Amino acid sequence: MAEAPFGLLAELTHRCPLRCGYCSNPLELVRRRDELDTGQWFSVFDQARALGVLQVHLSGGEPLGRKDLPELVGHAAGLGCYVNLVTSGLGLTEERLADLVSRGVDHVQLSVQDADRAGADRIAGVRAHDHKLVAADLVTAIGVPLTVNVVLHRRNLDNVAGLIALAERMGAQRLELANTQYYGWALRNRAALLPTAEQLAAANPVVAAAQDRLRGTMEIVYVIADYHEAHPKPCMHGWGARQLTVAPDGKVLPCPAATVIADLEVDNVRDKALADIWHDSRSFNAYRGTDWMRDPCRGCARREVDFGGCRCQAFQLTEDAANTDPVCSLSPDRGTVDLILAAETRPVVEPALVMRQADR
Repeated sequence: MAEAPFGLLAELTHRCPLRCGYCSNPLELVRRRDELDTGQWFSVFDQARALGVLQVHLSGGEPLGRKDLPELVGHAAGLGCYVNLVTSGLGLTEERLADLVSRGVDHVQLSVQDADRAGADRIAGVRAHDHKLVAADLVTAIGVPLTVNVVLHRRNLDNVAGLIALAERMGAQRLELANTQYYGWALRNRAALLPTAEQLAAANPVVAAAQDRLRGTMEIVYVIADYHEAHPKPCMHGWGARQLTVAPDGKVLPCPAATVIADLEVDNVRDKALADIWHDSRSFNAYRGTDWMRDPCRGCARREVDFGGCRCQAFQLTEDAANTDPVCSLSPDRGTVDLILAAETRPVVEPALVMRQADR
């Protein structure tokens, strides 16, 4: 039997005021009328806590789009969970933040698109950057820990030093610099987002130097651009190992992007108990552990380090989620990734981003 999950990503809504072209939310977003209601989310939190969940990450879309967010925060906190609010910052006022903190928000994770207003607003598709600066000030003033999250790609990677400096000015205790993962809108926009090897070679030492300089002051987490690497990124510390995601419509997922695996049978918390889904469902057991692995993963010394890489990426690039992640240098499909890099990192004409729709 699987160990208890540590964290729940509660995607309260797909509605969002931003239009980021790298968004990993699915192309077909869950509409407002199909979202779980307040009582159903209460039940999800109750079941998650009984299952062993200690951290609840309230995300979206934009969770501030839910009018019942204060009640949801209070319920999760009342169960003894650590509550993290993952937000764009738009709509976060002093009064609203004070209310959420009084009800149990322990931490705020704020997204940032670029180091300056012009670049950030262009990437977000709306005028959002100044609102984020205000939101960061509100969070630090009230004394709640702040994480700044930046999705890195071709259009902002050259500004990584400025992004680190911005996070310092914002008073962040933690900075996540996460190279784009190509699911959802990001996959559609991959040709406009893939960084070049030269960009990464310039950015990597900047990040490493900042990690050394700020150690003990601000933690910097750097998620690699794995298309360019010899080994894939670890898949959620192993499929169905520590985390679970509940989508706005109640679908329960081993990782936020799992719906891209077309032949994966996904259960819904409206129909089955969360504990049954975690322990016994086909979706959570499909790639749990190492028994499912084929060669070269099966005999690889890294099989419990990177867990065969990303199942969603394997499916998208090979149409079989059980294959070795093609970014791995040992994968028989590595040539697919090399062709993508050759074709998409040096386009003759810079492709325009296809922007996801905002509030639906």
